[in-house]
Amino acid sequence: MNNNTIHSPYVNYGFQHEEQRPPPFTHGMYPTLQQYPGPQNPPSQHQSTSPPYPTERYSPAQSLHQYTPQTAPVNTHYTATPALQHAATPIHKGPRKRIWPCVLATVIVLLVVCAVIAVLIWYFGVFQCNERKCKADNLCISHSKWCNGVTDCLSGEDEAQCFRLYGSNFLLQMYSNESRTWTPVCSSKWSDDLGRQACEDIGYPRSTYVGYEEISTRSSLDYMMVKGDSHNFSSLNSTTQSFFTKSSECPSNRVVSLKCIDCGRNIESRIVGGTTVTSQGVWPWQVSLQISRKHLCGGSVITPYWILTAAHCVDKYSNPRQWTVFAGYLTQTEMRYTSGNTVDRIFKHNFDSKTNENDVALMKLNTPLTMTSGIRPVCLPNAGMYFSAPRDCYVTGWGSLYSGGPGSETLQQAKIQMIDSSTCNNRVVYNGQITKTMICAGKLEGGVDSCQGDSGGPLVTKENSLWWLVGDTSWGDGCASRNKPGVYGNVTYFLDWIHEQLQKY
Repeated sequence: MNNNTIHSPYVNYGFQHEEQRPPPFTHGMYPTLQQYPGPQNPPSQHQSTSPPYPTERYSPAQSLHQYTPQTAPVNTHYTATPALQHAATPIHKGPRKRIWPCVLATVIVLLVVCAVIAVLIWYFGVFQCNERKCKADNLCISHSKWCNGVTDCLSGEDEAQCFRLYGSNFLLQMYSNESRTWTPVCSSKWSDDLGRQACEDIGYPRSTYVGYEEISTRSSLDYMMVKGDSHNFSSLNSTTQSFFTKSSECPSNRVVSLKCIDCGRNIESRIVGGTTVTSQGVWPWQVSLQISRKHLCGGSVITPYWILTAAHCVDKYSNPRQWTVFAGYLTQTEMRYTSGNTVDRIFKHNFDSKTNENDVALMKLNTPLTMTSGIRPVCLPNAGMYFSAPRDCYVTGWGSLYSGGPGSETLQQAKIQMIDSSTCNNRVVYNGQITKTMICAGKLEGGVDSCQGDSGGPLVTKENSLWWLVGDTSWGDGCASRNKPGVYGNVTYFLDWIHEQLQKY
């Protein structure tokens, strides 16, 4: 790592395609933090033997441009109605007289089929649902039935995600089907029983529940109020939503701040860009994802059961039994003498390997991690938190120290800066390839960056004394090159998808 601060968003060097792939290295196949020996004389970026596993960070400027878009085949066939044409011909006497009933029946059937098709086309193509539509089963239900404690969508989505946390102070909000807005929850009659259930509804296990605080709030037009005795909630067969009602007043004049998990805390250490991490617990959410004892990618602990990483890491290695997760270690040597944690399931977003859109995935472990000073979750951003350039961030990993080089034996860290998407989409940078699912970070002048082997690892920033997961290392053009900062998956953009998986599984 170079001590120069990176002035652009994090870089995730994704798969190296064809001649762009770096040679295999023993400690990792994916992007890691890049440190040039000096920004003026970066190592060659064209060393290119293909690794045994796909590398995480690749060079889209070259590889993607080799791809020739193919137009989806157009169906030029159409359905004719030969029976109608036949019916129009004269009917002769004699044996042909028996054909008439068949022809008539065929015509009737075709007319009925056409009518059904017309109705379906009208319903799905023209008809607009003026209420809310269940995505999974395409049902149109009234706004008043959302988050009312009764399941109306077959998938249950109308009663899912009715709670959310807002801002860096973890303000609890509930969706009001009357005002159709997210509304703060008054602290009057609130209890830990309701807190645990609300956290579970958001996607966190009861075992990680921390507690709640009552915080003063600016006057609000509406509040969600607990009705009845919330202390009896755990013994009643009721949904959480059924315990609330909308109110224009809050007797306590305070609202609920809910902490579902002890996240974002680390052992304080003097951190500089491009250096070796020498103390456990500085980045306690960083994990190594390995196949056959080979480091391939990084990842971030978000709960004791869940690891967030990049989709391209698991795109070709989707069998969870192939993977082992190592948490709480600084060196690759330490990991060789431990068993690690096995993976139960892998969930990949709708990843596009040609454009790197939606480069995020989740791993669920078979057994939970034991939380210690060296193993802790990073905070997922809450609703209303938007991280914009310029902002200092840190990226960590065991990736290559230069493009195409071997992976690092020891965990590396680098301080970089987020770079505005408009700058990254400039013709001389990434020429329009940065989408809303991506974040740029690094230095436009080069010198400090993530690299192969760092893929999937965390890009974090500090706010309100806690560390928040801004992105996962995704791709980049080379490592630490001028005008080629790192590109990361935009975790804030993926929040709904992430919580949806946590809730269902």
